[in-house]
Amino acid sequence: MKKRKLCVVTGTRAEYGLLSRLMQMIKDSDQTQLQIIATNMHLSQKYGNTYQEIEKDGFTIDKKIPILEEGKDDANATLKSMAKALAGFADAYDELKPDMVVVLGDRYEILAAATAALIERIPIAHIHGGEITEGAYDDAIRHSITKMSHLHFTSTEQYRKRVIQLGEQPDRVFYVGALGVENIKKLPLMSKAEIEEEVKFTLDENTILVTYHPVTLGNHTAEQDIKDFIGALDERKDLRVFFTMPNSDTGSQVIVDAINKFVVNNSERAISYKSLGIKRYLSVMKRVGAVVGNSSSGLIEVPSFGIPTLNIGDRQKGRISAPSVYDCETDTQSILKGLDYIMSPAFRKHAAESHNPYDKDGTAQTIFDVISTYPLEQLKQKHFYDIQ
Repeated sequence: MKKRKLCVVTGTRAEYGLLSRLMQMIKDSDQTQLQIIATNMHLSQKYGNTYQEIEKDGFTIDKKIPILEEGKDDANATLKSMAKALAGFADAYDELKPDMVVVLGDRYEILAAATAALIERIPIAHIHGGEITEGAYDDAIRHSITKMSHLHFTSTEQYRKRVIQLGEQPDRVFYVGALGVENIKKLPLMSKAEIEEEVKFTLDENTILVTYHPVTLGNHTAEQDIKDFIGALDERKDLRVFFTMPNSDTGSQVIVDAINKFVVNNSERAISYKSLGIKRYLSVMKRVGAVVGNSSSGLIEVPSFGIPTLNIGDRQKGRISAPSVYDCETDTQSILKGLDYIMSPAFRKHAAESHNPYDKDGTAQTIFDVISTYPLEQLKQKHFYDIQ
């Protein structure tokens, strides 16, 4: 029997961490052949050359598509990166001839991957559709990918209904939960002593894990937002700060520069990492007092550890969140008030008792079962589903 060629596209360390268990299932099955295309941040020294993590995990990367305009992070550079990506995926698909392309999320390189697959008439399986993040252009990209895709795997039932609302056939939309939440339950995480030795940093209840990305829509500049955020951290000298660096979005360099300066000036209580890999990242998360910033992981994965999240600004606005997530504005005073609130004993207790709305058993297995067996001929053409 001919193996089904499933081509997984990944452009960031975070997304690879989410996809890695599913990729292993595809690799291990005698029904399927795993193909991997690595692009964007994976191939940049600035972001840690994280394609090496993929190879270290025992995977073979079939195609590398470098797209980043090094030294630039404005809209012009992002558009040029997308153009490079589109050309690169055209050549990669032509050579690999996958039976299906598997993508996750809402980034601009994933939009290029989906666009190329659409034109090549390759069925697309899309994970994490139907979500809302009003503070970033990722929101429009995510819905665009949904309209190009043929199979959909959503993290909540509400998101499943939204994908159907976008005109997708209900029998092709599957509510499966979040891969990141399942990782927490399945991956053997490191002990406190092991992870502290690994990262060379003490982790305690006064340590916050910070990921702060630029907001690509709205009236704020990344420069003003990170200045206000660093201002709050300067005042809270009692807090230890563990930074992971932002994604390669428009405006990210000013955030990287501000973080580097803060770490230099506060070396006794702050550290930063370009990339931790999924196991170390979750191991750090398990040992800190709270997670702070505007990353999706603060809403999706963190509640499973029963610790608070301070979600800053509009980047994640509209996304379903657990009771352990507290939202605040981007100005210094609002952030300080938010830090006081989430670090209080009462809110810590509240967070510890919260349920994660993205938790569902069998996430990766359900996705694998569908993408490995769904009749490809039935996916060749799409029909718009009108809600009666």
